Amino acid sequence: MCRLGVQNKDYYILNHCNEIMKEFISKDFQVPELLETDRLRLRMLTVNDVVKDYDAVMTSIKHLQKTKPFGLSHKWPTNELTFEQDLIDLGWHQKEFQRRTSFAYTVMSVDEKECLGCIYIDPASNSQYDAEIVMWIRESEVTTGLDEHLFKTVKHWIQNKWPFKKPGYPGREIDWETWNSLK
Repeated sequence: MCRLGVQNKDYYILNHCNEIMKEFISKDFQVPELLETDRLRLRMLTVNDVVKDYDAVMTSIKHLQKTKPFGLSHKWPTNELTFEQDLIDLGWHQKEFQRRTSFAYTVMSVDEKECLGCIYIDPASNSQYDAEIVMWIRESEVTTGLDEHLFKTVKHWIQNKWPFKKPGYPGREIDWETWNSLK
C-alpha cells in the first residue's frame, strides 16, 4: 500500500517514492458514504472510532497476525500498538479519505456498538489492477461467517458503485506472493 503525498491540482498525485501516478478517483465521482446490510454497516473510518477500533484490533492480534490481511511480510498489529498510535493511524486514514487518495471504511455492527473490522480501498501497487482492496474482521466474528458476508458484499459494492475496471483483492482472489511480483 502506498502512502500518498502532495496532490497536483489537476491530474497527478506524487507518492512517497517520488513516482507519478494517475489520479486514483476522478473528481466527479461521488464516493459512497455508507453501505449497510442486515449484519453490518460500512462508513468512513474517522478518529471518532478510535475506542471501538482499538478494541477490535487489540482483541484480534493473534487472528490478524495469522491471516496477514496486509501481506505476508506485514507485521501489523503488534502488542506494542498504543491507543495514541491507533488514533494517529485513524487520523491518517481519515485525511486520505478526505483527499480522495485512499478510502478506509470501518465495519460496524448495525447498531454501531462494536467495530467488526475495516476495509481499505487503495491505488493498486502494480499496473495490472486499478485498485487494491483488503479487509479484516475481528477475531470474535471468525466463526460467524461475517468474513464471507463482508467479502461478498464488498465485491458487489465495488463492482456496482465504484469506477474500477479491475479491482484486486490480494490475499483473497490472488495470493500475496503473486500480487507482490506484479509490475
